Amino acid sequence: MKNEKTNVMRILDEANIEYIPHYYDPNITDGIEVAKSLNAEGERTFKTLVTVGNDLKYYVFVIPVIYSLDLKKAAKSVNVKNVEMIKQKELFPLTGYVHGGCSAIGMKKKFVTVIDELAQLFDTICFSGGKLGTQVETNPFEFAKLIDATFSDIVM
Repeated sequence: MKNEKTNVMRILDEANIEYIPHYYDPNITDGIEVAKSLNAEGERTFKTLVTVGNDLKYYVFVIPVIYSLDLKKAAKSVNVKNVEMIKQKELFPLTGYVHGGCSAIGMKKKFVTVIDELAQLFDTICFSGGKLGTQVETNPFEFAKLIDATFSDIVM
């Protein structure tokens, strides 16, 4: 497998944010299996979820792979009545990313983004490098600052 730089990595480079690239079998799409393949803890490996609110705006949530998004907490964190997951077929046209390779960095448009507060417990977290088979590991606070995200309790 060729370990090439992704757009996410180039954006991190441009922002002078240190990161560690990780590569794994791109056929692995389950977040927990991705974490295992990288010998990373599930609490420290994050997935990116895209939702739509009752206000018809899109919201991005970044949560540990071992948890599920609590839709009520998520909606409250962005001050809307409710949010629901977008359909998988809508992901690529909206974000430019495929399912399993979606990153909060480098989406086609900037969306309100919330990272689960558990990220603040770690020096570094792993999340999608923007392509199947890639993850990046970086400081959660620098990640949040780069994408103008907030931290909140959004998991169940």
